[in-house]
Amino acid sequence: MSRKVCVVITARPSYARIKTALRAIQQHPELELQLVVGASALLERYGSPVDYIQEDGFDIAARVYMVVEGENLVTSAKSTGLGMVELATTFDNLAPDVVVTVGDRYETLATAAAAAYSNLPVAHVQGGEITGSIDEKVRHAVTKLSDLHFVSNERAADYVRRMGENPDTIFVTGGPDIDLAAETPAGALDFDPFERHGGVGERLDLRDGYALVLQHPVTTSWSKARDQVMPTLEALHSIGIATLWFWPNVDAGSDGTSKGIRVFRETNGRTNMHFFRTMPPEDFLRLLNNASVVVGNSSTAIRECSFLGVPAVDIGERQSGRERGANVVNVPYDAKAIVEAIHAQIAHGRYPGEHLYGDGCAGARIADVLATAPLTIEKRLWY
Repeated sequence: MSRKVCVVITARPSYARIKTALRAIQQHPELELQLVVGASALLERYGSPVDYIQEDGFDIAARVYMVVEGENLVTSAKSTGLGMVELATTFDNLAPDVVVTVGDRYETLATAAAAAYSNLPVAHVQGGEITGSIDEKVRHAVTKLSDLHFVSNERAADYVRRMGENPDTIFVTGGPDIDLAAETPAGALDFDPFERHGGVGERLDLRDGYALVLQHPVTTSWSKARDQVMPTLEALHSIGIATLWFWPNVDAGSDGTSKGIRVFRETNGRTNMHFFRTMPPEDFLRLLNNASVVVGNSSTAIRECSFLGVPAVDIGERQSGRERGANVVNVPYDAKAIVEAIHAQIAHGRYPGEHLYGDGCAGARIADVLATAPLTIEKRLWY
């Protein structure tokens, strides 16, 4: 009898971080995929990532609406609570054998808590990593709520063991996000991102290189989000390089980041920047792989870019503590420092790829473990 594996996707980056595992689960003869899509992955203002999920051939077992409007600390907490309420009902209806949750967002915490209180085994992808802001607290809390741990590397496995988890439940699979990076073909772009994905801003000439920007609010300093994005806007505007900028995630402070971008565009008129809400992971990774430099504070610069060897400028403290490759330079929220780092990284060019977060085979490993590992909710401390 097939094991029913319920995978919960709740945000734009979550899909890329689990897609190859979804494929492997779907194709595994001993597994049955139950895909739940919720939160911002359903919302038009974030590009409706659910559309790409369906286009890739995945059937959706349930949709969970759980985002409370406002993008501040109160609404983040309320969205977490609402997510627990709605997901508990979803799990009761689907009756899965195991629930899979991804990463470190508040929706991840809601998923793990709802499943754990439903006496369902929880499998957590990308636990044990160290970062700044509230994300690290959430990730470690989810680790303690989980029964199977699919980690990206030995360092993460060591942290999970030191949190008292049974070593037999910890599997160094690598990250499924790196699987997609490994599948990304080399060579020049073979599509026009403006024609295919629209967006807002000038149609830019990308032939002489471009910057790709992903900057999200830092939830522990969410009220400063607008001030923190301004130096990045000023730096890229002054350099004049063609810039592809992706809209921030739905986190406390994202309204501030978004407002800073809108005010800057209105004040400066025509700029060297084009803004996208979202696009399929494969197209995004093609843009990433061809970028002259990646700028902002997303884990993409640390994870996928280290594998691909793309130069990256990491701004601020959002990724502090995360293991990083030679491709990453960290700078403060200062326009001059950002300009200097961008120039230096473009001048340096590509870096050798590093396998810090996986080797491209994570999805198949995760599916195999889900098919064979004992599923139990009994916890035993291994201090």
